[in-house]
Amino acid sequence: MRRRDFITLLGGAAAAWPLAALAQQAGKLPTIGFLGTATASAWSNYTPAFVQRLRELGWIEGRTVAIEYRWAEGRNDRFAEIAAEFVRLKVDVIVTSGGSVVAARQATSTIPIVFTIASDPLGDGLVASLARPGGNVTGLSAQQTDIAGKRLEFLRELVPGVRQIAIMANVGYPGAALEMAEVETAARTLGLDPVTLKIRRAEDITSVFDTLIGGHAGALYICIEGLVSAYRTRINTLALGARLPTIYGQRDFVDAGGLISYGPNLQTLFRRAADYVDKILRGTKPGDIPVEQPTKFELVINLTTAKALRLKIPEPLLAAADEVIE
Repeated sequence: MRRRDFITLLGGAAAAWPLAALAQQAGKLPTIGFLGTATASAWSNYTPAFVQRLRELGWIEGRTVAIEYRWAEGRNDRFAEIAAEFVRLKVDVIVTSGGSVVAARQATSTIPIVFTIASDPLGDGLVASLARPGGNVTGLSAQQTDIAGKRLEFLRELVPGVRQIAIMANVGYPGAALEMAEVETAARTLGLDPVTLKIRRAEDITSVFDTLIGGHAGALYICIEGLVSAYRTRINTLALGARLPTIYGQRDFVDAGGLISYGPNLQTLFRRAADYVDKILRGTKPGDIPVEQPTKFELVINLTTAKALRLKIPEPLLAAADEVIE
């Protein structure tokens, strides 16, 4: 082994030694309860980003930290069940997102909770303020409602003659219901006629698309949360079958065949969530860690889907895109 490689290896090991020693003194590894609102496959781009960042900070799964993974698979009724299980397991911190944050907070007021994504942490009553969250909850805000109007502007640019916009949301999740209301208001401000498609379970997805057949909606807006993320392939297929240009708040929908997305980079948010966990495991109170908001949003367009819809993407929109999938 070269001397430089040995020194690098020794340095990395030294960073992890204090954490391993602490774990041995405590008799068990610090444990993270990881509550995924969708499925493991739906989060396959995000969970590794979280774990990798933990490694960079010295928290190596199975050596200096344990992670208990649970997947709600888009079912709201699973949130409270999993949160209660984590409380029984006495995990050191719970990491989750969306509607499950409320369930976790109801399950415990003492175990720290870090949300990787929250649509409106203030409106949902998760934190006292963004700068000083207080209590046992903190994390990253996705600002989904704040940029709803911008997504509608992209849709109108994409489909210049559109008059009616369909909006799909799982109204069982307060954040999605709030976003739907925001989109309705923004649509009317832009002179568009909004049509709401309310779902609460997977079985509702096909039926609400059936209501669009023969209707006048010229485009579709999807409010993102665990249920629609878990069934994104079905939603993309139905949107394509209905020949509806559709916009999403997450790029993974576009990677899976959706048309266009505009939102924060979720891999970045999951990496930042690992920083929050690191601080908490080292003794910082969650209520003292400010909630962060994304400063950059990405526009991603799938040209293959546009061709399937026989839709020509305007040049200014293509030029504005952060990434074009061909």
